[in-house]
Amino acid sequence: MSSPLIVSYGTAPEQYRHWTLAIDDQDRSIATLTMKVDENGGLREGYKLKLKSYDLGVDIELHDAVQRIRFEHPTVRTVVITGGRDRIFCSGANIFMLGLSSHAWKVNFCKFTNETRNGLEDSSQYDGLKFLAAVNGACAGGGYELAAACDEIVLVDDRSSAVSLPEIPLLGVLPGTGGLTRLTDKRNVRHDHADIFCTTSEGVRGQRAKDWKLVDEIAKPAVFAQVVRERAIALAAQSDRPVRAQGVQLTPLSREISATGIEYDFVSIVMDRDARHATITVKAPAAPAPADIAGIEAVGAHWWPLQMARELDDAILHLRTNETALGTWLLKTSGEARHVMACDASMVENGSHWLVRETIGLLRRTLARLDVSSRTLFALIDTNSCFAGTLAELAFAADRSYMLMLSDSPERAPYLCLSEMNFSPLPMISGQSRLARRFYEDDALLGAVRAKIGESLDADSAMALGLVTTNPDDIDWSDEIRMALEERASMSPDALTGLEANLRFNGKENMATRVFGRLSAWQNWIFNRPNAVGELGALKVYGSGTKAKFDFDRI
Repeated sequence: MSSPLIVSYGTAPEQYRHWTLAIDDQDRSIATLTMKVDENGGLREGYKLKLKSYDLGVDIELHDAVQRIRFEHPTVRTVVITGGRDRIFCSGANIFMLGLSSHAWKVNFCKFTNETRNGLEDSSQYDGLKFLAAVNGACAGGGYELAAACDEIVLVDDRSSAVSLPEIPLLGVLPGTGGLTRLTDKRNVRHDHADIFCTTSEGVRGQRAKDWKLVDEIAKPAVFAQVVRERAIALAAQSDRPVRAQGVQLTPLSREISATGIEYDFVSIVMDRDARHATITVKAPAAPAPADIAGIEAVGAHWWPLQMARELDDAILHLRTNETALGTWLLKTSGEARHVMACDASMVENGSHWLVRETIGLLRRTLARLDVSSRTLFALIDTNSCFAGTLAELAFAADRSYMLMLSDSPERAPYLCLSEMNFSPLPMISGQSRLARRFYEDDALLGAVRAKIGESLDADSAMALGLVTTNPDDIDWSDEIRMALEERASMSPDALTGLEANLRFNGKENMATRVFGRLSAWQNWIFNRPNAVGELGALKVYGSGTKAKFDFDRI
């Protein structure tokens, strides 16, 4: 489904068509997000969002709503997610949208929805924001994935409402990988029960759903609201978010889009469509940012780490969705390293304060979004660069990093500088820091790098520590970068996506790495097979009355 439509990830509650956000008047620690999908509110033409099915636009609103709860409503400890219509919680991703969409659109859509659900779990783990799914009706496919991403699921026991992952029997595709993985890794559903559950289109309801660990509690309709509230209060008691605090309004980002790039205050993108690459430059603050809590609260959404993270997140999403031909992203930085290092020191010192903690959380999730983007990432550490502390994470996220060596002109040479932010506050989805990933958690190598915190490392020093890939001098710099980009642009994008996804997460796996690994491999393959998307594939003929025709050879 091709269209010149430019997808924007910026929205606000007054613009929502599918969600409402309400804070409990009696208990400010509880918020409710209610999904009431507008059937005619699809992001693109050609389908209706029937039975509370969703498309990318619905999930963009969900992502925004959760972000606003994090920052604008710091006293909220439990978010209840529920349906706004009787007997339907959510029927999952809109099938007709998927059937009409290009392969790239389908996979990017799945990736964003998985990131949004992983974000709920991230906030629960690190920031004390808990989530409760109040499943008040049929809950299928991606709807169940959303419920499973919550800390707890309460299912109404009305003899008809069921949870299900019907993708295999109905559509010939997988249960979104996030659903399948959470069954095993998070909910510990027994293998044989999961097999039945994923191959039964009608799903599982009532006591059996609880017995099989598909939900945490069931409740009759007469007491459903009471049970949901009791569970929400109990979850809130596990949280350490503040009892009293003034939130920070997430004002709209300043963004100017042109034919060749995008300009934010602290992030800029220059696009070279002929060479098929984009240059993303992240800027340090121009002046010292506030260092104490009072100053940080006073500047609010314009505090540099918070604003920069919001801009970078938006830039990544824009490029992933709207510029699929730009296969290589060149990561650059500029500005004063001392200002970034001061911000890092403030974040480390004040890390227990809710606003600082939420900002670190946003940085963590934004950098994780970069890690799982199916793009080649090259970091260019050249003159006027500022790969310091938090911004050095961009270099450590890259597939390769090139650092300019200027032995004869040290006053012009770029430097790398490390802070405590490089060692634990910003882990990848694997739970490792990017440096731990880089050195396979070798204590000796990590210790040698840690000993250099606060030092300005030139290209030779960074190379000796293993922090960069290569350190060409000014004579070879341009040619080496040019040849690397031309070589990369000549290779198969599919093969590169597979290579990068495998190399970026080494060592131990966890639920999140498996979700994205399976998304890259299983979903890419299954979404391309004729059994799903051929002329008589299950995804193509769904709802038409025509029976799917399968090639029954196992591949």
